[in-house]
Amino acid sequence: MKAVALIDANNFYVSCERAFNPRLRGEPTVVLSNNDGCVVSRSNEAKQIGIRMAVPIFQVRSLIERHGVHVLSSNYELYGDLSSRMMNVLEEFSPEVERYSIDEAFVSLEAEDSAGLEKLGREIKARVYRYTGIPVSVGIGATKTLAKVAGFHAKTLPQLESVFDLTPASLQVPALRRTPIEEVWGVGYRWATKLKANGIRTAFDLREARDEWIRANMNVAGLRMAHELRGIRCHTLASIPQPRRAINSTRSFGKMVDSLDDLKAAVGTFVTRAAEKLRRERMLAGVITVFVLTDRYKLDDEQYSGSLTLQLAPMTNITTDIQTVALKALEAIYRKDLRYKKAGVMLGDLVPDYGLPQPLWETGKTEKMRELMAKVDRLNRRYGRETVQCGTFISDGKWQMQMNSRSPRYTTRWDELLKVTC
Repeated sequence: MKAVALIDANNFYVSCERAFNPRLRGEPTVVLSNNDGCVVSRSNEAKQIGIRMAVPIFQVRSLIERHGVHVLSSNYELYGDLSSRMMNVLEEFSPEVERYSIDEAFVSLEAEDSAGLEKLGREIKARVYRYTGIPVSVGIGATKTLAKVAGFHAKTLPQLESVFDLTPASLQVPALRRTPIEEVWGVGYRWATKLKANGIRTAFDLREARDEWIRANMNVAGLRMAHELRGIRCHTLASIPQPRRAINSTRSFGKMVDSLDDLKAAVGTFVTRAAEKLRRERMLAGVITVFVLTDRYKLDDEQYSGSLTLQLAPMTNITTDIQTVALKALEAIYRKDLRYKKAGVMLGDLVPDYGLPQPLWETGKTEKMRELMAKVDRLNRRYGRETVQCGTFISDGKWQMQMNSRSPRYTTRWDELLKVTC
């Protein structure tokens, strides 16, 4: 019996923090976005006292102080590493794992019967928690959309203990009737509003709607949703990630920046991150776009948005080569006497890193730089990001993100390893 399981980490960022700081368990806890701006992850206790997702932190200061909420800055290195570990555990159960997001994955499962599928789901939940400390919910269905429905109930119904197998036909109608239409995978706000106006309020209503009406009002995508809710598989697992079309690296600054040196430091760092991703995915880039922005919320300041796209010739994934072109672009779009809030780079025209001809007189140099980049990547993977850096930039660090309450990067930095004392 084949099925699709959706494994979804519960309150992922908060759960990552709790894995290394057990004192946070049972306590209201929130994790903030870049520059400590908005709430991007909440524990169940924080949800219960009324802290909403994406709310600016200043708007809930009184709630935080009244209830003693723990407030943490985002720790992306830690979250990314634990996500990879979670995905590695899932690959022990199936060769078909589609990484849907940092905290979600679809997994192909096979068992003798429905009881066997549920048993597998509980084994997955237990092993992920044992190996990573991350609690997950497991929803199992005949299709991706039904697995999403099952995952919704696994998260919201305590009696299911975070695992729900929706493959038995007897469970599907009651479960779909209890699933609000906005919880169906692929139904956004506009479609939800339109569907409700036409009497389609639950997943069951959409499943039972006529194909002609769905096609006329929701196009082919809506028809696929309905078919998936009926158990007809329309979406296969993409266990092999699709090649990227572009790689972005961008951040808002912790403080306003006005000097070219600070902007060079920021753009140079963004290029480093983007080039690392290029090499990790064995790709080459053909163009780079560099942009800078002022703060659109500061109405008294002059507003400016500058960008420039330049060709990378030959195509490359070597950090220093890309930095050279990126800094030329930055110097061309930089304007004095302005204060900047954000900058970024985008690498485009991506192609696989094999079989491309090299310049006749540069072959030796290119090969040496490739070897150098491989060694830099190995050192940074072993000893932590930015152990070895390409390029030295004069900067006072204003452009760095504010992370005033970031926890240690326990798994990616030797000097931040968890210390246990007896």
